[in-house]
Amino acid sequence: MDFQGGTLLQARFADASATPDSVREALEAAGLGVSSIQDYGEGGENEYLINVQNDTGDQALSARAVQALAAAFGADGVEVRRQEMVGPKVGADLREKALYAVFYSVLIIIIYISGRFEKKWGSAALFCAILLGVVYVASLLRLGVGTLIITALVVTCVTCYFMRFSFALGGIIALMHDVVITAGVFSILEKEITLSFVAAILTIIGYSLNDSIIVFDRIRENHARNRKGDYPLIINKSINETLSRTILTSGTTLFALLSLFFLGGPVNKDFALALLVGITIGTFSSVFIASPILLLWDSSPGKGRPKEEGKGQEVKGQKGKGQEGKRLEGRSGASALDDPQTA
Repeated sequence: MDFQGGTLLQARFADASATPDSVREALEAAGLGVSSIQDYGEGGENEYLINVQNDTGDQALSARAVQALAAAFGADGVEVRRQEMVGPKVGADLREKALYAVFYSVLIIIIYISGRFEKKWGSAALFCAILLGVVYVASLLRLGVGTLIITALVVTCVTCYFMRFSFALGGIIALMHDVVITAGVFSILEKEITLSFVAAILTIIGYSLNDSIIVFDRIRENHARNRKGDYPLIINKSINETLSRTILTSGTTLFALLSLFFLGGPVNKDFALALLVGITIGTFSSVFIASPILLLWDSSPGKGRPKEEGKGQEVKGQKGKGQEGKRLEGRSGASALDDPQTA
């Protein structure tokens, strides 16, 4: 409702036969379109959240919905406990701002990771300029916000790949993975997407990124200590060294979220559910998605450099052997001249 606009009713029914289908039929009979009807509160309370479509911004729509429910279930059979209305223009504005909030947070994260771990602040600034240019052109073409965000994410991944932002690409793919799965779970469970969900998504992005940065930092430290080491083994060692910290931190957070989910009341349940799913998936992606992305580069540090150093040593060895052979030939020629029998 926050993004589409409409009227929200929280209603409790005295009649146990009141079901989402019967409520929908009562409202549709009165000429009211229903977007969704969700169970609310504890099981068996016959309490529902009813989202009534309000494309015209009709102020009297809420009263009409209440009258329709009272006519169908009796004036004493329905108790309206909450009423909210969001106009269509306000909903569209909130949707646009929410998407921009997610987009710009991801953009700043990419710039930070590129500069922090790969020491490419200049390239990060160039990348930022390219992405902002793409966003500006897309806005001039009056593309929808959803299309704009998808276009920007595709440009981000392609640019990171060609500019060798391996850490940034790993982080952004892991974040996309976390957000998509969390939104997918809400879609499967038919949960309402509200501003609380957007707040949960931003929290998940920050939490998952923090987990990925811990692993990235250990990979960088271990690689700096062993420049000639095998890069996959360095990544595996770094993950193992940070695994206990990751499990303990995520486990402690999940305990708190479980308490919020079961004891925080119906208002906080969807918010807690989004965080439960997102942090669980975020812990997985930090280990199994963000880090393996670093192996996509054939020229990744620690993988190509030792071979080059080995070749250099081999060339030096060949030069040394050639010089030593020349010295031996010179000595043998001098001894032949000095020895009359040999001559």
